[in-house]
Amino acid sequence: MSGQPVRPRRSRATPALRRLVAETRLSPAQLVLPMFVADGTGEPRPIASMPGVVQHTRDSLRKAADEAVRAGVGGLMLFGVPKPEDKDGSGSAGVDPAGILNRALADLKADLGDSTVLMADTCLDEFTDHGHCGVLGVDGSGRTVVDNDATLAQYTAMAVAQAAAGAHVVSPSGMMDGQVAAIRAALDEAGRDDVLVLAYAAKYASAFYGPFRDAVGSSLDGDRRAYQLDPANRREGLREARLDVAEGADFVMVKPAMSYLDILREVADSSPVPVFAYQISGEYSMIVAAAERGWIDGEAAALESVTSIVRAGADNVLTYFATELARRLR
Repeated sequence: MSGQPVRPRRSRATPALRRLVAETRLSPAQLVLPMFVADGTGEPRPIASMPGVVQHTRDSLRKAADEAVRAGVGGLMLFGVPKPEDKDGSGSAGVDPAGILNRALADLKADLGDSTVLMADTCLDEFTDHGHCGVLGVDGSGRTVVDNDATLAQYTAMAVAQAAAGAHVVSPSGMMDGQVAAIRAALDEAGRDDVLVLAYAAKYASAFYGPFRDAVGSSLDGDRRAYQLDPANRREGLREARLDVAEGADFVMVKPAMSYLDILREVADSSPVPVFAYQISGEYSMIVAAAERGWIDGEAAALESVTSIVRAGADNVLTYFATELARRLR
């Protein structure tokens, strides 16, 4: 009959139809699980501000990693939490082959081999007694700052140690200028041109990192606004991503994910390499906290949130929901 409206609703009528025409599809292999491993603890320690997430022992890490891989998760991103007395001004425990992060990488490499992708956080903030992502120094005006180039020396040593421990991917997240080029050169010189670099290319100074700092026992007093990106700046994030690609990054990252979907879309539109996004601690914890109070359907919100990140352009998503979602998707 003429004059009838167009009826797009026809394709939404049943679950089977909705599956058939879905424009964005998630697979477990797109998901990366961030994990924390702590030195000097006899049992996993719950993180109060991140319900369901723990600081693992080496043994519990191995079990949880195996469960994630069996669920189909594509990769694991490992963060180390040293003993407080092992922190110092240069973050030397992060470079030490016998440090907690490198020992845990070796454990997982022995267990899992190449059946998953082992990623290591290549940053010093967990290991410094001041909590910053680099080595402190003094600038020309006498201010205490993070010394960019002194920090690069630590990052390169850390990346080579992580590669030796078993990391397939090293992940500089400190937003130091030139960090990707320095790490790529150091890995190549060490004969590890097989190890990839995931650059935290557009990492913003977000208010949503709070729970993560609990997770790693951060010693930070202050903020990281002098080196992480200003949340107001779009073009600067795109510039940082382009620079990291030019320096040799194999992958680039936008962090946070949910509150920076516009940045993610633009990076994805222009990037010649795969684009990752990190659904960070505060984004995770808001969903979990609201679900615990019965305000939202937690399972549905977790799936919707990660779908939105992929829809915005992410090829892979770091999320604390990774194992749970992988099981559901399979």
